[in-house]
Amino acid sequence: MSPLLQGRCITVVGAGTQPSRDPEAPVGNGRAIAVRAAREGASVVCVDRDEAAVEATWRIITEEGGKAAIVVADVTTEEGCRLAVSEDPGLAPDGLVLNVGTGFGMGVAGTSADDWDRTFAINLRSHFMLVRRALVTLPDGASIVFMGSVAGLRPGSRIPAYDASKAGLIGLNRHVAVEGARRGIRANVLAPGLIDTPLGRAASAGRPSRTRSPVPLGRQGTAWEVASAAVFLLSDEASYITGQVLAVDGGLTLV
Repeated sequence: MSPLLQGRCITVVGAGTQPSRDPEAPVGNGRAIAVRAAREGASVVCVDRDEAAVEATWRIITEEGGKAAIVVADVTTEEGCRLAVSEDPGLAPDGLVLNVGTGFGMGVAGTSADDWDRTFAINLRSHFMLVRRALVTLPDGASIVFMGSVAGLRPGSRIPAYDASKAGLIGLNRHVAVEGARRGIRANVLAPGLIDTPLGRAASAGRPSRTRSPVPLGRQGTAWEVASAAVFLLSDEASYITGQVLAVDGGLTLV
């Protein structure tokens, strides 16, 4: 069987992993997706605003013999989005993963208007600007994967700005899927649940009850499991899937 993404160029926005002082910290979703895409035969454009983090992802790929390039960009700006979704030969993608997200505030009373605006600027506005450009520059038959969260399907983070922005991402995805369908461009949302990543561990440290959520499969997932789902949606194996939300959550949304 040939690699799922052989000959493809995949751009992963948010390809770094949040720095951690824990020497045993797991890989983050963006890095896992970038590395897995390269292992499946893609050349990968690794985009992040953290140069050191994205260089570390690039190093993993190239040391394994894969092809990768680095773009340092802040996608909360239009110029950053232009750099991220390139038209330059060798960097122009036919697959796009948008793995950018954060959350500010705690509870409605503990969320300021600035917390709300900062969260939406990163979690939703940047995605809108990226896909607005992508729908013009991507070739026919391309695939877009938004990184959402089960928090967009049900209350879960206790950060209303985060939950609302992830729900908004699902609405944006529907529009992108409908508009992109004219040219065979597919768009889908991956909605991870409790995933063991540096960001996930930081969230659990601030809210220990997070790790006690009743996951039917009885454990947290890994970034590699999220990456497998992302590669599937990027590949021709998912050629008739668009406008959907795929929860990678061990059944958490069932309970």
